[in-house]
Amino acid sequence: MTRDDEANRFSARASRYAKMGVNAGTLAARVGVNRIAGGGGAGDARAFSEALGAMKGPIMKVAQMLATVPDVLPADYAAELTKLQSQAPPMGASFVRRRMQAELGPNWRTKFADFDLHPTAAASLGQVHRAVSLDGHQLACKLQYPDMASAVEADVSQLNLLFSLHRRLKPVIDPREIQREISERLREELDYLREAKVAGMYRLMLADRPQVRVPKVYPELSTGRLLTLEWAEGEKLAAFETAPAGSRAKLAALLFEAWWRPFLRYGVIHGDPHLGNYSVVARAGTREIEALNLYDYGCVRVFAPSFVRGVVELYRGLLAQDHERIRFAYELWGFNDLRRETIDAMNIWAGFICGPILDDRVRTVADGVKPGEYGRREIGAAMRALQAQGGGVTVPQEFPLMERAAIGLGAAFLRLHAELNFHQLYEETIEGFDVDVVAARQQQVLAAVGL
Repeated sequence: MTRDDEANRFSARASRYAKMGVNAGTLAARVGVNRIAGGGGAGDARAFSEALGAMKGPIMKVAQMLATVPDVLPADYAAELTKLQSQAPPMGASFVRRRMQAELGPNWRTKFADFDLHPTAAASLGQVHRAVSLDGHQLACKLQYPDMASAVEADVSQLNLLFSLHRRLKPVIDPREIQREISERLREELDYLREAKVAGMYRLMLADRPQVRVPKVYPELSTGRLLTLEWAEGEKLAAFETAPAGSRAKLAALLFEAWWRPFLRYGVIHGDPHLGNYSVVARAGTREIEALNLYDYGCVRVFAPSFVRGVVELYRGLLAQDHERIRFAYELWGFNDLRRETIDAMNIWAGFICGPILDDRVRTVADGVKPGEYGRREIGAAMRALQAQGGGVTVPQEFPLMERAAIGLGAAFLRLHAELNFHQLYEETIEGFDVDVVAARQQQVLAAVGL
């Protein structure tokens, strides 16, 4: 059976639809009831989140992305889904052998000095195995689960169902572009050869930041559904929540560099900043930070340089309270025909997201806000303001991933209780900003890796 056959295999897709009928389909119904009744039980939201966690496949990523988009999900569902972690059982050893043979051929085992058939980590699209190269290097092999192409198409269909219901409820935000963006990014994540190129691009973009480490790719041991990288040793970020203040601040600064430097200088953003996508290297016996390891390059977006300019213009417009500059920034993003009242409503949310970088002082990313409540109050205020002025807003396709990165990174800063001068970090990153220079840098790194 060819990969195209597998991608479109009816039985795989039908099975997925059957499972999703009691999961994502149920979500659509529950969201509708929640909207109409003006609320819903926290138990429903928690139970649904747990059901998704028990499933392999991209639906977890769909749920997490939806949770960060204002007005798409009720607050109780959004809060639970932002915590979502995979609880799906891993593939067994015999199954792994068959999958590895399908990717590297019948003699696949001879290409490694050692290969652990039991995974060290499991995620939504695949699981990670530890291995050793023939020349003795420690490796991480990410092996995609079978039938993921069918799973993506099934989950995209369920996403369409959810958004269809959402549109009937006459939302403040028109989600059509959001729907297209999530679908395109999901399909991209299936391609591990693309992810290998993106990892190489990150190594180039962060080459002058040696404390942010990007694993080396082993192309001879990689395929479209198998990605082999060097093993990057490190501790979980959660282990540093009680570290000395200086260590937490240093770690937060490295997180800022890992996400926002590639975006502001190259127009490239890592759209999946949850805690499992980085680890920390600390000096032995201390909590002194040496480096940050950055993982998982499947959900990465390349933005038009004009969009990046819009981000910088919005920051500068908010800083100067310049209404026309703010309007221009939104137009660069693709928001059209905005009334003054609409811009004022949107500024509630923009002011929250940009708050830490507008404030020239040492502070936490959101003073007095708990991680689980990050942004909820401001989303509510912005949605009420938009509703009051009677106009809906069509969100540009590029917007959700950038917003997801901002919210996810902010939540990580909150977990660390980190205090930094975010304004100073941002100003240093955009010093001498020139959209033409961003475009030239972007083309250079894309060409270098063949994207």
